[in-house]
Amino acid sequence: MGQSVVVLETDPRVAQSLAGGLRPHFLVHLTRSNEELRERLSKSHPEAVVLNIESWRLKDVENLHHDFPLLPIVCTHRIPDEDLWMAALEAGASDVCPSDDVENVLSSVIRSVAVSGSAAA
Repeated sequence: MGQSVVVLETDPRVAQSLAGGLRPHFLVHLTRSNEELRERLSKSHPEAVVLNIESWRLKDVENLHHDFPLLPIVCTHRIPDEDLWMAALEAGASDVCPSDDVENVLSSVIRSVAVSGSAAA
């Protein structure tokens, strides 16, 4: 299993749920801060990032997309909010999914990695 994903989530229960759904397909690195996320990105060069958009500013997503333009960013949220969803996509997220819909998050990560891989080729 060579592909990895970094998950940035402050809620340990949600982080474990997302990691459990992603682990059959990816090596998962859990992080709890923006600094820890950036350190992990530099060390492991993952195929995607999953981060909770409610815990982090849209500017963080924008900066991450700017610094790592080929890295798919899948944002999660607990409460459906169309304005937040659109703002996250405009900031550079490849998709936005409910954090409790692990299957949807997995599908989005797999799809985003595939698109990113074909764009890089």
